[in-house]
Amino acid sequence: MIRPTHPKKEIEQTLRYAEGQGWRIGASGSHAWGRVYCPYKDAECRCGEFCITSIWSTPQNPGNHARALRRVVDNCTAHRNRRDADGDDEE
Repeated sequence: MIRPTHPKKEIEQTLRYAEGQGWRIGASGSHAWGRVYCPYKDAECRCGEFCITSIWSTPQNPGNHARALRRVVDNCTAHRNRRDADGDDEE
């Protein structure tokens, strides 16, 4: 099933980045536009802070919201550990 495209281009680019990293995007249609879900089921990752994050449909500053979503993906403990183990440091 194809997810809907986010109306803000900065956020859509970040969502595509997250999907490329294995994260799942769920468009909820309720208060938030959707949610981004961590792909890992590790105990170290399920801290509750970075595992599920809301995606707002009309944030006050789309660029800041896109950067915050990217930080969630990049700062995921399990994602960072796997990336470092693979030697694939993209920063």
